[in-house]
Amino acid sequence: MKKDSRLSSVLHALLHMAERGEPLTSDELAMCMRTNPVVVRRTMGFLRDAGIVSSARGHAGGWAITADLKTVTLRQLHETLGEPAIFAIGNRQEMPECLVEQAVNAALDTAFAEAEALLLDRFAHVTLADLAEDFARRHRLRSH
Repeated sequence: MKKDSRLSSVLHALLHMAERGEPLTSDELAMCMRTNPVVVRRTMGFLRDAGIVSSARGHAGGWAITADLKTVTLRQLHETLGEPAIFAIGNRQEMPECLVEQAVNAALDTAFAEAEALLLDRFAHVTLADLAEDFARRHRLRSH
């Protein structure tokens, strides 16, 4: 099963945008994200609608971060992207009348719900500024 990596890709793009400090074109972001510029435009459109980025056409145009990095959380970005499934695993639903399947699914549902709540809570406490600071630290260490 293919993993949904949109959040990771968006974070990658946003950190490149923050580091650059000037607009990046869809083509430039596509190279950073290793995807197609059409995918970048579609994804950035969600972020624009949420007020996180803006776009401008023309020679000096491109995508730019408009939100304060200290206020944008991973949870906000996850929600902006349509809240994709946190886990790629799920319950078997082949025989809903089966009591064994019901017991297994109840246990798994509880575990999945608890794990998702924990992860989303963590996402709510990590900001783009936190990630940008960690990137800058890693960059400094590599430069020395």
